[in-house]
Amino acid sequence: MSDDKPGGAFRNTIYRQVTASGRRMGPMRRGLYRLAAPTLLALVRLWWRSCRIVAVVGEEHLEAVLARWPSFLPCYWHQHQLFCARYLLLQQRRRPLRLGFLISPSVDGELGAMIVRRVGGYVIRGSSSHTGALALKAYFEALMREKVSPIITPDGPRGPRFKFKPGAILLAQMSGRPMLPLSYAASRAALVHWDRFVLPLPFSRIAVAIGPPREVPRTLDSAALEALQLEMQQSLQAAFGAARAALAASR
Repeated sequence: MSDDKPGGAFRNTIYRQVTASGRRMGPMRRGLYRLAAPTLLALVRLWWRSCRIVAVVGEEHLEAVLARWPSFLPCYWHQHQLFCARYLLLQQRRRPLRLGFLISPSVDGELGAMIVRRVGGYVIRGSSSHTGALALKAYFEALMREKVSPIITPDGPRGPRFKFKPGAILLAQMSGRPMLPLSYAASRAALVHWDRFVLPLPFSRIAVAIGPPREVPRTLDSAALEALQLEMQQSLQAAFGAARAALAASR
């Protein structure tokens, strides 16, 4: 698959814009990224394949969502990105599922966008920190118009860690699409110090857990929103507990 088209219109890209700073990618940087993307992706795939998913808990929840809705909102903590994304990308090969990933609209974000497109994901250019309203609009269009299920990490890369921010709930309210909590546990893992990102060590065993889907009513006051944030936070914690239990049972 070609990563780009003349004029800067990218395939598998839902949200297109000039970078937030107004910079455009020069031919030298683009050439370097074209070399770097397949190299980095090969390393990620090698890492993925060295680890084995030994258990999946709650897959019936994913099946129920896909049977009822053309798209939904997968939610997992930022720290659990690596193998929750891996699991969903594997499901995309055999289910009516199209995954979307939010990638920074900066020039540097184009490397990540190239990698996402190469694994079959749909790129949504935006930033929850700097283009929040535009990113929310892009998510909505992806859900409703393109039937893409955009990944949401509700604590985000900047944290606070394991706090469910309201964006996913508001998007579920606007779209009528459900949120679906996911988590995973690894038999051996290292934690990146600054954001506690989970990096399973090669040849680890992985267990994935999926929680029940959660729809959001059309009307929601501030108290109900806070209650839903806590509920989803607890749902993600429960999914992590279920993944750890499944991992222990698989020995």
